[in-house]
Amino acid sequence: MKAKDLIAEAISLPVEERAIVVDSILRSLNPPESDIDKKWADIARKRLNAIRSGEAEPIPGDEVFSRIWERFSL
Repeated sequence: MKAKDLIAEAISLPVEERAIVVDSILRSLNPPESDIDKKWADIARKRLNAIRSGEAEPIPGDEVFSRIWERFSL
């Protein structure tokens, strides 16, 4: 199977399955480092718990990027 055919087949998959395919391919290019991944997972879990408990409030991504652009624009 040629890459072009494989890409066409992958694109036809449901979004969840495409995400799995992409993740698998990326992991083959850059294998995860389990210690680092565990630390990031712990941080993500803590942040999610803070949001769910009301301790922290999420900020929309576009607002975050707007603030960054404002801060670092010349």
